[in-house]
Amino acid sequence: MIARLAENVSLRAAIALVLLLLALFVAPWFANDYLLTVLILIFYFAYTGQAWNIMMGFAGQLSLGHAIYIGLGAYTTAVLFSFFGVSPWVGSFAAILLAALWGAMIGFLAFRFRVGGVYFAILTIAFAEFARIGFDHLSYVGGSAGFFLPVANYTQSDLWTLRGKPIMFYYLSLGMTVAAVVLCHIMVRSRLGYFWKAIREDEEAARAVGINTFRYKLIAVVISAAMTSLAGVFFAFYYNNLFPEEVFSINRSIELILAPIFGGLGTLFGPILGAFMLTGLAETLTTTLAALGVDVPGAKQVFYGICLLLVITVLPEGVWPWLYRRLGLAGRSE
Repeated sequence: MIARLAENVSLRAAIALVLLLLALFVAPWFANDYLLTVLILIFYFAYTGQAWNIMMGFAGQLSLGHAIYIGLGAYTTAVLFSFFGVSPWVGSFAAILLAALWGAMIGFLAFRFRVGGVYFAILTIAFAEFARIGFDHLSYVGGSAGFFLPVANYTQSDLWTLRGKPIMFYYLSLGMTVAAVVLCHIMVRSRLGYFWKAIREDEEAARAVGINTFRYKLIAVVISAAMTSLAGVFFAFYYNNLFPEEVFSINRSIELILAPIFGGLGTLFGPILGAFMLTGLAETLTTTLAALGVDVPGAKQVFYGICLLLVITVLPEGVWPWLYRRLGLAGRSE
């Protein structure tokens, strides 16, 4: 896997990648509970950023309602587990199928009627809002009062039911992130990835040379939706409570896209670097303000806004493309 991922990069980059993975693997042995929680959050955003990056970074389709797939994955597996005793590993297949079908429906409606650009983004927001309102009035899953998963205290983690200690969720989130990077690397180096890039750069030109843009844009939406639904599964069993106002909100969708935009759209390591920098710095800011006894409402959101403003102004390609050139890690930004 490492050899495949290190293809077309320098030896220095391959060594750095191996050392990084080793450091992340042993990190829980030295980290306290708070740091472990922050790392879990970082990997969560790195994974969701990678999933969203397939649509926007690779295929050029802007989605601002991606929280809908988080919610579908979360509620599907939570209901199957709580009411029918179905393991989240089994329930995740239902979550993936449901999210893929929902994504296919949105993509079909948009691409069939040539809805693109900002109008496609608005369409994705509309569907996410429909889902939020619908689940807010769905009493079967608690409605606006929330849906709570059964929680038990375990001396050891139960991987089959995803009930257990934070360290289990740490390795699970790490594994999901690594798997997402490997999958995206395979896709972006394949014929599919080159078609996506052609569509992203100039859809009319891609269509003129015979690329079925409708099909390949739809594939991007379906894959991205399916991957994002798995993040919803993780979200449900890590936090153990689901509220439509939180899970399906536009704020949730915006959170998912910050890391790839900050780190570098269309790159493999941009979402990871963006998640580490944004989440790490935001948590440091929150901790510092709390230690000083200062209460600043919305401080984290303001911080995110400032960071994005700086990156868009100074490094419009994102931090990762600039960093790899400065460090001489590779011959290309991915």
